[in-house]
Amino acid sequence: MASTSTAPSLYDPTREQLAELLTGEPRYRLDQLWHGLYRERATPSELTTLPRALRDRLTEALPLALRPIAESVSDDGHTIKWLWELADGSRIETVLMHYPDRSTVCVSTQAGCAMGCGFCATGQAGFERNLGVGEIVEQVVRAARVAAEGTPSRRVSNIVFMGMGEPLANVDRVLGAVERIHGDLGLSARHLTISTVGIIPGIRRLAAEPLPVNLAVSLHAANDELRDELVPINRRYPLTELYAACEEYLAVKNRRISFEWALIDGVNDSDRDARELAEAARSLRAHINLIPLNATPGWPTRGTPPDRVTAFRELLVGLGANATVRANRGNEIDAACGQLRAANAVPVSAPRRRTLPH
Repeated sequence: MASTSTAPSLYDPTREQLAELLTGEPRYRLDQLWHGLYRERATPSELTTLPRALRDRLTEALPLALRPIAESVSDDGHTIKWLWELADGSRIETVLMHYPDRSTVCVSTQAGCAMGCGFCATGQAGFERNLGVGEIVEQVVRAARVAAEGTPSRRVSNIVFMGMGEPLANVDRVLGAVERIHGDLGLSARHLTISTVGIIPGIRRLAAEPLPVNLAVSLHAANDELRDELVPINRRYPLTELYAACEEYLAVKNRRISFEWALIDGVNDSDRDARELAEAARSLRAHINLIPLNATPGWPTRGTPPDRVTAFRELLVGLGANATVRANRGNEIDAACGQLRAANAVPVSAPRRRTLPH
């Protein structure tokens, strides 16, 4: 199992562990501290209900995990991306996205990624380590503070585990963060979405958990030959087994599954691809999110042109599938899907190109 940072940070301890740290203090101090951290989203130094000496002791014992390196804001101001440095020097990114009806935080779960999907900038950069519960939760808290302090003030209502890393390759810490985000930050589990490239043991683990989070599967190809190339983990967990795990999840949770599909020009946007995808989506009653491939320096191909994106979606709908095209957010600041990376990308080979049928 990949390691996490050993240095404790502010959002690492459980309530019980914080109680140990407060040994000798009145019992109500724990409630004050916990409420301050998770409901007020304040740091110990800001909690004036606590004695100054205690605030200083907590600040020293439990520093913030994320040190800001850079902040990028999209041209319309609706998307903000942060580059953070962790205690051991690893770097991750977090994205806050404002929509008319909601504000969403896209969090990272690993520094880098080991899944090797070449069209994803994080995958191009390689894997460093898993993030701890506190490092994941703090991304949400820091973004929520910015949203609340903005003009107009906004409340973060949705969390997507779609940033750097494969969440289900770090499933214990991700589930720990989900419990903290739901139970202590107060976000509905139905507004939490965990994305995976298809880690079957992780999907089954999610199905066994009590919270009804949403599952999004980064599919990108609906036949094993092409998916082996685009999503290498498919060689370990092929589509037949992946679909079976999704069926099990659906039976237990009764929550709609989403298929994420990065449209790559001439690679996975043919009529045949649409037919294969529609068949899989119909059988699982899955919703399809079409995402035109976002540019990354290490990937030598391009996203599907807009007219073909429209035609591909219309074909899916005509075949009885539920499909929408995800609007790119933050493309100009490399904050869109597949663009997150905290290190320079490395060159990768393009997938084979296929001729579209006439």
